[in-house]
Amino acid sequence: METLSNKSSNTKKPQDELDIKKMLSIYLKQWKWFVLSCMIFIGLGFFYLRYTTPKYNAYAKIMLMENDGITNPADALLKDLGEISNTDKIAIEDEIEVFKSRKLMTGVVKKLNLNKQFYLKGRLHDTQLFPNEKAPVKINFLASDSIIYKSNFTFSLRITSETTFDFIYKPRSQKEEISKKMFFGKNVPTPVGDIIVTPNVEKISNLANQVVYVQLKSLDRVAESFKSSIRISQAADLSKVLNLSLKDPSVPKAKAVINTLIEEYNRVSIEDKSNKSNNTAEFINKRINLIATDLSEVDDEIEQFKTGNKLTDITSEADLYLNSNAQTERNLAASRTQYSMINYMKNQISDDSFERIPSNVGLKDGSINLIAKKYNDLLDERDKLLKSSSEKNPIIVNLDQQLGNLKNNLRQSLNSTSKAISIQISSLENRSAKINSKIYAVPGQVRKSRDIQREQGIKESLYLYLLQKREEATISMISTSPNAKVIDEAHSNYTQVSPKKTMTYLASMMIGLLIPFGVIYIRDLLDNKIHNKEDLEKEIRNITVLGEIPNAKGNDKNLIERNDRSILSESFRIIRTNFDYVKRGREVDNYENVIFVTSTINGEGKSFFSLNMALTLANTGKRVLLLGADIRNPQIYSAIKNKKGKDHSKVGLTEFIVDKSIIVGETINTYDINGINIDILLSGKVPPNPAELLMSDRIKDLFDSVSDQYDYVIVDTAPSMLVTDTLLMSQYAGHTIYLTRADYTEKRILNFAKELHAEKKLNGMMLVVNDVKQSNFGYGAKYGYYGAPQKKGFFRRKA
Repeated sequence: METLSNKSSNTKKPQDELDIKKMLSIYLKQWKWFVLSCMIFIGLGFFYLRYTTPKYNAYAKIMLMENDGITNPADALLKDLGEISNTDKIAIEDEIEVFKSRKLMTGVVKKLNLNKQFYLKGRLHDTQLFPNEKAPVKINFLASDSIIYKSNFTFSLRITSETTFDFIYKPRSQKEEISKKMFFGKNVPTPVGDIIVTPNVEKISNLANQVVYVQLKSLDRVAESFKSSIRISQAADLSKVLNLSLKDPSVPKAKAVINTLIEEYNRVSIEDKSNKSNNTAEFINKRINLIATDLSEVDDEIEQFKTGNKLTDITSEADLYLNSNAQTERNLAASRTQYSMINYMKNQISDDSFERIPSNVGLKDGSINLIAKKYNDLLDERDKLLKSSSEKNPIIVNLDQQLGNLKNNLRQSLNSTSKAISIQISSLENRSAKINSKIYAVPGQVRKSRDIQREQGIKESLYLYLLQKREEATISMISTSPNAKVIDEAHSNYTQVSPKKTMTYLASMMIGLLIPFGVIYIRDLLDNKIHNKEDLEKEIRNITVLGEIPNAKGNDKNLIERNDRSILSESFRIIRTNFDYVKRGREVDNYENVIFVTSTINGEGKSFFSLNMALTLANTGKRVLLLGADIRNPQIYSAIKNKKGKDHSKVGLTEFIVDKSIIVGETINTYDINGINIDILLSGKVPPNPAELLMSDRIKDLFDSVSDQYDYVIVDTAPSMLVTDTLLMSQYAGHTIYLTRADYTEKRILNFAKELHAEKKLNGMMLVVNDVKQSNFGYGAKYGYYGAPQKKGFFRRKA
């Protein structure tokens, strides 16, 4: 069977579009809250702008300077000595942090007396008086500055006459202010010590009843406030130009703070440089005096050493011995080399074989080299002849004799040369020994004299170096320049920067929109109940939804009338029509005209629906019986107790089941409700065993009887999930209308209805949504009902 919901699904738009529309409709329905919230916050923004003290911005521009080629002597000296590696370029970020330091800002506060602030009371804003000399009164604190700089105290002065004023303050231990009459020029006791108030204008009486508000704040607190408020940034990347800005209610004060901060920065930088130069000069002078003393002591030591040892120029004599010894050692080494080479050649020609001998090994004797060369040439010639003849060849035999003679001559030359070189080596060794003995004989005082002279040279060079640096330090002390060059002094365009009117109203509007949006969003996010037919169809897709019933709260007519054209009546007509359509599509063997009305839990409007559904069906001229089968908690009687019935019977369903002598006709009463006649069988008394009672055979007899006598039998049953009553007699139902309630039935408990349908425990289940709000109620929420009178808005009524 194709259900109503399945057929209507073909006309639905894509799910995404429906979700977007639904999401927007959730917020659009609450447009009044958005408008109200925006109006409230815009009003708060208006009062914020009205009562908040405006702030203005002051600007200045400076450029960080280097030393223009003048090197700080301390840096140069320490760098030359290798003790400190100082960077040549100052980091811009470091200088910005110096500008924001507590030390500089504390100096600014002290210089401008910012810890003492004067205000004139106004209707909306207090006007700050800066500098303090502009105040109509002058206040002298008798306590020491160290106490004043740590004190926090607020008081007011109300000028009353030429000589008197009211001193107003609130002690910490009290909730109310104290006002005392005081005199100008007299001591006024305060928690921070006595003060003296004197007029600062010629005619102080002209300011009668004027209130001067005085704030005394601790120095650290004020310095920290300005430190966090001032803004310093580079004009561009890698630029040495800095932009300084400060927001404050008083433009003169903001300008003064920035200018004074720059002055303090330059003053501190000059002091640092001067201190460093002074310390350097002092250090150099101490070192010069110490080295001059050491140098004088070295000169005296040299003089005493030479006089005591009767020395003139020991160094020159020692140098001569050393040079001569070095030359002898070189000659000795050369002779030993010649001797070694001669022995090598002797070993080469020791046998009678014909082998090549080295001819140029560096011997100084040229004859030996010539013989060796000639020997090698004959040997080469012999080797060539042997390639084409034998050793018995006369020419080769002759060459062998010549080679033998040359080898003998070479042996003799080598032996004679070896003897001569051996004699020369002995002579050089003797000479070297004599020179070494002379060197060893030189007194050890020569080395001591060298050490003394070396020490003297070091101290002389250091003494001259320090004298030069002392002159540089003296020059730098009188040429110290500040670190910052002022490009633009502090100035202001007197444009209000805080609070900004446009931004305040935009922020107020945004907050006004966000708060109801957030509330609605969270409420929707946490919502776990159904609200209309659409929500129900999303949760249960395979059960027909007959329709929805509007919220009848605030309406006296909770029961429909004959010829009724209300939304309540029309909704039941729609349900009746849809029910007839579904009924025609189902084949039911028994009890086709019996309709059970049930729900999941109590309070979902079963009795309300049953009674109005019975009236709707009876309004078509059908015979309708309303049967109250909820014998645990009957509600039908409460709804119709004011209605008059014909031949009203006092027995109901309970009595019929228990007493077999009672027939069906005795339990049924006819009622005229709003001009519509229907028969009603009430529940009767509440029994102690309702479940067992409903299992009686009398129930079958009852349904067999009434199903034959009436066109429709509407049965108001108990909640299906809470008790088993409905399921016990579900076989007598041809159709079941399962009721849900908007904003009441939770989505999770609808799983029970799905189970009942899947397991076919209830015959012909159909769904209805009860108590739907007008804003969520189907098509009626947008278009209304045809023929119903339309409400005209104010502008339509005026048109």
